[in-house]
Amino acid sequence: MSLHIQFLTLSVMAGSGAFMGALFDVYRVLSGQLRPPRWLVPLLDIGYWIVATLFVFRALLYSNDGQVRVYVFLGLALGLWLYFRLASRLTIVFVQFCIRLVRALIRFIGKTIEIVIIKPVQLLYRLILVLFGFLWALTIFLGKIMLQLLYPFLLLGKWLIKPLRKRLRKPDWWNRFTGRCGRWVQAIKRLFRKNG
Repeated sequence: MSLHIQFLTLSVMAGSGAFMGALFDVYRVLSGQLRPPRWLVPLLDIGYWIVATLFVFRALLYSNDGQVRVYVFLGLALGLWLYFRLASRLTIVFVQFCIRLVRALIRFIGKTIEIVIIKPVQLLYRLILVLFGFLWALTIFLGKIMLQLLYPFLLLGKWLIKPLRKRLRKPDWWNRFTGRCGRWVQAIKRLFRKNG
């Protein structure tokens, strides 16, 4: 294997080690901020190692067709060491900034939805309730006024109908006539009883 390929492999493995360190920092900050349940932590750890292993294997295939040599592990260790010495704190700060930015964006979207959609709907609902209450009160008020205005006409109608009601009553002669008819019927019944 040529020196050029060895140097390329060492460089790629150092980059892969740095990537593994950065990925670990991102995973660590995210798991600290999101606080996943305890049962999920081992699965996330396994996921991290699978992603890191696949990335390193792919980089190894690219650099020297997947041949594992001692300098591969040296390159990985060197990349990890350089990353944690130089860029780890910067990565953590950047990831925390991104998390704060995403949370602020979510809060902004929630506030915008509340102001643009939820608040107008609530205001419209309250306005409809107030309008309905006002119309109901107005209807009751107008009904009472109408009753007050119609009251004299009702009294006048009662006064006009009173004589008619007297005339429509059964007259005295009718009472006398029905009484006589009843007596005649009783007399006829008695007559039939005597003869029977």
